[in-house]
Amino acid sequence: MSTTFSLRFFGLMSLLSLGCLTARAQGASVAVAPATAATTAPKRQLAALRIAQPVKLDGVLDEAVWRGAAVTGQFTQQRPKPGVPEKFPTEVRVLYDDAALYVGAVMHDVATDSIPRELTARDNTGNSDFFGIFLDTYNDHLNGYGFIVTSSGVQLDSRYSPAGGEDFNWNAVWESRAALQGTDWVVEMRIPYSAIRFSTADVQHWGVNFMRQRKRDNAAYFWNEVKPQVDGFVNQWGELTGVQGVKPPLRLSLTPYVSGYVNDNPLNAAGTKRTTTSFNGGADIKWGINESFTLDATLVPDFGQVQSDNQVLNLSPFEVQFNENRQFFTEGTELFNKGNLFYSRRVGATPIGFYGVTAGTNERIVRNPSETRLLNATKVSGRTSKGLGIGVFNALSNDMYATIRNTETGQEREVLTQPFANYNIAVLDQSLKHNSFVSLINTNVTRAGSTYDANVTGGLFRFANPKNTYAVDGRVVYSRRRGTEFGSTEEVSDRDGYKYQVGLSKISGNFTWGYNHGIESDTYNPNDLGILFGNNNITNSLDLAYRRYKQFWKVNNFYVFGNVSHTLLYKPTLYQALNFYLGANTTFTKSFNQLGFDLNVDPVTHDFFEPRTYPLGDYYVRVPANTRFVFFFNSDSRKKFAFNWNVGTQQYAQDDRLTNRPRRTGYSLGAYPRYRVNDHLTFRYSADWSLRQNQIGYVNGGLSASEILDQPFTGQTLLGRRDVATIANVASVAYTFTNRMSFTLRLRHYTSNVRYFDFATLGKDGLETPAAYQRNRDNTYNAFNVDAVYSWWFAPGSQLSIVWKNASNSTLLAERATPQFFDNFNNTINTPHNNSVSVKVLYYLDYLTLRKGRAVLPK
Repeated sequence: MSTTFSLRFFGLMSLLSLGCLTARAQGASVAVAPATAATTAPKRQLAALRIAQPVKLDGVLDEAVWRGAAVTGQFTQQRPKPGVPEKFPTEVRVLYDDAALYVGAVMHDVATDSIPRELTARDNTGNSDFFGIFLDTYNDHLNGYGFIVTSSGVQLDSRYSPAGGEDFNWNAVWESRAALQGTDWVVEMRIPYSAIRFSTADVQHWGVNFMRQRKRDNAAYFWNEVKPQVDGFVNQWGELTGVQGVKPPLRLSLTPYVSGYVNDNPLNAAGTKRTTTSFNGGADIKWGINESFTLDATLVPDFGQVQSDNQVLNLSPFEVQFNENRQFFTEGTELFNKGNLFYSRRVGATPIGFYGVTAGTNERIVRNPSETRLLNATKVSGRTSKGLGIGVFNALSNDMYATIRNTETGQEREVLTQPFANYNIAVLDQSLKHNSFVSLINTNVTRAGSTYDANVTGGLFRFANPKNTYAVDGRVVYSRRRGTEFGSTEEVSDRDGYKYQVGLSKISGNFTWGYNHGIESDTYNPNDLGILFGNNNITNSLDLAYRRYKQFWKVNNFYVFGNVSHTLLYKPTLYQALNFYLGANTTFTKSFNQLGFDLNVDPVTHDFFEPRTYPLGDYYVRVPANTRFVFFFNSDSRKKFAFNWNVGTQQYAQDDRLTNRPRRTGYSLGAYPRYRVNDHLTFRYSADWSLRQNQIGYVNGGLSASEILDQPFTGQTLLGRRDVATIANVASVAYTFTNRMSFTLRLRHYTSNVRYFDFATLGKDGLETPAAYQRNRDNTYNAFNVDAVYSWWFAPGSQLSIVWKNASNSTLLAERATPQFFDNFNNTINTPHNNSVSVKVLYYLDYLTLRKGRAVLPK
């Protein structure tokens, strides 16, 4: 489908582009619907004024150069009443010199108390007004930068691209000030040329747009009108003229770090220290190779302070995909995410031999690292003046070993769990006219020794018509693996595989649609540097959506969208599933409360993956026809107390093949209250509960030949009828001292309980035969995490962070498993916890600043 650019600060997942047809809870993106609504607005122009001396950033536009600059305004509302001129004027001026771009903006208002000013951490707007400038420095209508300042002075910066949409993980070093002036508020920005990339042309031709949010009315305004009926965001910007005679500067910076850790782990093996300390040092380097390309490198990286993963009990046949929290792998990676072939958690992941480490007689495993230590990682990326984006990523990891000790002699031996490995990605991405592109991506993993290597190559394209109303897109991907399995002489499987997809869609207007067809072969495997949840599929899908943006009755908008998909097994060609989906949501005009629903209707499904039998085809779990309905409500986020919730139910048809089997059901409930005490302090809580009754699934853990009760069933596929009850609680508090200093505390408790009632063996063609299986396979999994973070940006690009992390998890099997929530919570609290306290300081050193002797002072 078409590219979706979502602006997070619009509210709850409101969309500027209409390419996404299945958004769960879209916000109040609205627009008028005249006959020409699906065409872009005329491009406005603003001339920048060259100045000889830099201005003082103080939030007061009192220098004479500001008075001499061209003034523009007349913003147009994008929501909730698109096309309406702003009531309270905005005035914008742009200056530039040889080193930076300067932006001055005055936001007129009715009174000081009409300007909310919540303090938040960087890259979060909270309950605040804000002003932003967007720059398309190569004027390709696809890729851009965003620099935003809230009324409380908090900075946000973002990148825009077809691959990454809106990416707030990107951070630049720039300066700004925000100040109140009577009933108005003012923003002053200094964006150094080192923060952006542009060509060496004497006369620059940049795309530009300005945005203002007036939170009191939940209203968003753009200088160059942005219409939600029109596909894309960057292609709807205006033009910045007058910038000439500027040259891309030498972009060279070094950010060294030092960090210290104290770790207390009561579960350390006997004979090892319970409390350990470590001291680390390294650096991040940025070097502008030329005006277009930048090298980013991290030497001896330290990722110990990233937020803890949300561990869960996984009963599915597929792995759990975790969020990437390491800044190096989230910042500036839009090129590397083309085609979704890069899952960055593979780099520095669990060693491939981690789970194969075993101790012999009179031996004990005393050390088995669960994460691979990186030696370094490097990115080179950029885009030429002709619109060609080039990206190269490389990372190296060292050998990893487990340590096994003889309990009688004390002698230790090491077992290799991860050989030296090189991870590499290369991307070519050519921007074309009419919001189109073609791309080529290659990922490669090379390991030392005879262990297998992996390579994936993919080609992507998207072509839209000149009116930007229809688009065709597609991709072809080939995967190749060669060598032997780790620790084995057996040749690796899935040696060659492919995937392709092609789609045709209507991308603009109130009514949109899209058809997609795709195949993933039975041997397609990109998992060494990507992620795949099941290959061997033939999929056809049709998406339909109608969105009414104009206010009517008592609502701001109304969105309804649906999907029909049909899936076959590729080899052999067998039916898998037919799915129907319908969703809708709306936002009320006065209250800004939002409600909506999701409805799934699925006829009988054949799940070939659940039995864990390969090759696929002979065995599948038959899932009866079922209907799932979820209703959700989101309250007005402007209020001190906001409360979002959802409730769902899933009902299955009776499975009449086994007469005594109860009907399957499922229920879910989510509650997400938030209370903002004042502009500094906010409390949040989320609770998710689900119950799946009489679920039929593969018995977790499988069968073991060493278990007496398993032996009669060894070699068979055993299914169990079970109830699965899961509760996840997350409580957090955030206190923001200033716009550059904050403290956050996050506590998460997760418990999932599995209770089995009876069992069956699975035969071919979905045949289930009751089995007199006697082993107790009940299971309870608990996880608890605390992440406390103090962060202070004491100078531009420089940060001090102090982090406390507390973690524990436990698995209770058979008779020890308990369905009682408070028993599990008490068990979790009383289980020994791993505690870690760390301090990390990084300091940003810019070559241009050092050369000029200009002090870098705290903001």
